[in-house]
Amino acid sequence: MGELDSRRLPRWWSGGVCSAMAVTTTHPLDLVKVQLQTQSKRVPVSHLIANIYRNAGILGFYSGISASWFRQLTYTTARFALYEYGKNFVDANNMSAKFQLATFAGFFGGILGVPGDVVTVRLQNDTKLPPAERRGYKHVFDGLYRIAKEEGVKNLFRGTVPAVSRAVFLTIGTNAAYDQVKQVLQREMGMKEGLPLHFLTSTVAGFIGTLMTQPIDVMKTTYMNAPPGEFSGLGAVIVHTMKQGPFAFYKGFIPALLRISPNTIITFMLYEQARLRFGYLPPDSSSSDKKSK
Repeated sequence: MGELDSRRLPRWWSGGVCSAMAVTTTHPLDLVKVQLQTQSKRVPVSHLIANIYRNAGILGFYSGISASWFRQLTYTTARFALYEYGKNFVDANNMSAKFQLATFAGFFGGILGVPGDVVTVRLQNDTKLPPAERRGYKHVFDGLYRIAKEEGVKNLFRGTVPAVSRAVFLTIGTNAAYDQVKQVLQREMGMKEGLPLHFLTSTVAGFIGTLMTQPIDVMKTTYMNAPPGEFSGLGAVIVHTMKQGPFAFYKGFIPALLRISPNTIITFMLYEQARLRFGYLPPDSSSSDKKSK
């Protein structure tokens, strides 16, 4: 097999497919994170994990996986595709331009992903509720249908502001940060295209993404999981969280870091491989290759 061409660009579907593959491995950590964020009384992580296993067995750690896949194939596909397409119209070496592009991609991708996010949060939180209070969605499409039917279509977009805000910060903290860190490592440390570069870059991007999004993620999860009428709006969620102490906005930070970092590493390493193996050469490189021959 010949050497892979680093000039190749990713296909529009690469981000969503690679992220769906990554989330399959990290979903149990996401489930624990959600349950930590929605608890009113502090419960040790070990007790939460034992409770999940006691209530639903090993499969309990994969509650809501269909909704997670649905969310990645909509929300992440849109974020990655818009970000990569937008790079055709900005200076790739301008950090400010990339951050603005990430804001745009995160905003529209975030809106598209809200319904799947609402169902994901509810499915993941169901196992810790008493049997009489469980919603019992069978899968993502059952959840989407029942929310629209029982609560109204507007509740499919419950928590849109924190969800979209998180998507914006996550796209800045991962996609834009990944590109920027990768450029610095190649320029300053002389690292070549390959797995070591992709691993180190995605590790840094994962930490930045978690640090930027965790407070918003706590508010989003709390709001989406709440029954209708519990909170008058996002302001009430902020007040509710603040009453629990200054560190309440970082509840579940370690599980979030343990989820987002591996998820970011796996996603971007798969994404880079998909780009190198299944991507396409930009038109100008094809014409220059012909001239060189």
